[in-house]
Amino acid sequence: MRVGVVYYPGSNCEQDAVWACQAVGLEAETIWHKRSTLQGYDALILAGGFSYGDHLRCGAIARFSPVMAAVERFAADGGLVLGICNGFQVLTEMGMLPGALLANAGLKFRCQDLLMRVERNDSPYTNACDPGQVLRMNMAHYQGNYFADPETVAQLEENGQVVMRFCGPQGERAPRFNPNGSIHDIAAISDPSGRIMGLMPHPERVMDPALGSVDGRFLFESLRDAIAARQSPEAVSVAVLPQQV
Repeated sequence: MRVGVVYYPGSNCEQDAVWACQAVGLEAETIWHKRSTLQGYDALILAGGFSYGDHLRCGAIARFSPVMAAVERFAADGGLVLGICNGFQVLTEMGMLPGALLANAGLKFRCQDLLMRVERNDSPYTNACDPGQVLRMNMAHYQGNYFADPETVAQLEENGQVVMRFCGPQGERAPRFNPNGSIHDIAAISDPSGRIMGLMPHPERVMDPALGSVDGRFLFESLRDAIAARQSPEAVSVAVLPQQV
């Protein structure tokens, strides 16, 4: 089970993501942005950081890196793609996920722990969680305020593409628990298939008790189990969300 972690000039979380994958038994390696072909991977992670120094806007230049055409092909062929922080921004810039990441409410860079509620556990990234489970994560960003037009948000809600939301200790929703102002308290969304997911918080930073939480393991264990399910014909697949009728 092999995972490639894509990074760019200015990325700073690629080794954390590799280590997180390895901690749950996945083989993982970094992929430099100049690669134009990708073979032999079961999943891809777009790493966090500040690609190209966030010039123009976050992810706007990284989307044109040679590797991204290969990432698009990988996703079109049914591959699993996870965008973390800057990776989420890149996915929205490419149109692989809807919406945009705006400046945080209050126009401040926010580095802090936060809580997220799992909205559905039938995705490749949350199948190790319970529905409604509250996870403690960490965030560090200035442009993480998820926004989309009302029609797009309605479609996300109707199709079950909101995978996680910001919340309080009991899973309750209120403005004070939303650290960046994201619409509908959205913390993570997927494409309609569920195979592509983006989130601004960093699960790779909460894998060890010394860091205050190990809840990031739930996401990486979910990814590991999703890959295993896709490889085993006897297993029940968790890699695709149910299609809405």
